[in-house]
Amino acid sequence: MSLAGRNALVTGSSRGIGRGIALKLAERGAHVGITYYQNEQSAKDVLKQVREVGSDGFVTQVDVCDADAIDRLIQRTRSEFGTLDILVSNARSEIPTFYEPPLDIAAEKWDTACNSQGKAFLLEVQKAATIMGQGGRIIAVTYADGSRTGSWLPWVAMGSAKAAMESLVRYFAVALARRGITVNAVSPGFTEDSVLNSLPEAVQDMVREWHGQGWTPMGRLGTPADIGNVVALLCSAEAGWITGQTIYADGGASLVSGGLPPAIQGWEASPRDERQVAMPAASEAEMVR
Repeated sequence: MSLAGRNALVTGSSRGIGRGIALKLAERGAHVGITYYQNEQSAKDVLKQVREVGSDGFVTQVDVCDADAIDRLIQRTRSEFGTLDILVSNARSEIPTFYEPPLDIAAEKWDTACNSQGKAFLLEVQKAATIMGQGGRIIAVTYADGSRTGSWLPWVAMGSAKAAMESLVRYFAVALARRGITVNAVSPGFTEDSVLNSLPEAVQDMVREWHGQGWTPMGRLGTPADIGNVVALLCSAEAGWITGQTIYADGGASLVSGGLPPAIQGWEASPRDERQVAMPAASEAEMVR
């Protein structure tokens, strides 16, 4: 599933999941445009890694909440690559700019979250489509728990913005299908080197312990490389019949219900990484029936 000769643009790729995606695309031969908001050196380090695997690309700063900046980003991409084959919309605003519960959130924080997701994705795709040829690939990075549930209260603005992005994926998938351009979303679960690492240390430890005990059936959190592999698969020629979908890349975490948590079922992680389910013993009468 080579991506040799393909040109990719990955927003928010100076760190975390975005970096993992950029590196996996580069490993498969794609040239990669890397964007950052604040840390230019981190973005340059990613470009260095891209070159170490035999590919190339460019680095540019962008604020995805700024419509003019998105326009400049696509113009820069055209200048560097001429055409674009892959767009991955991964960037989001920083946590302090939107992190507030629903009864307290200020209007400007709501606007920041929505501008960095649904609106940014809308503008990125509209402009990228003008330089994208037949068979292009567009990927939005979302977060299922944030867009489908209501339990992480301070995530209300970002969760709602991610839900809008997932909806746009379906509309763009239909609008661009005749050009052979697929549009999909990838929804990671809790992932190392991501938003998880911005939480208090005690919370991080709790999350890792819970997921290791069964909240993620595979017994661990994801990594940026895991998410990069999924994006690379969707960008391949073999994935040309998949469009308008949200792909959960979470080790099965989305299959586990809060109403029946692993601890209630008696699941325990063993050195052999097995899961045992404690079942009530049937009475003799029940066995006869």
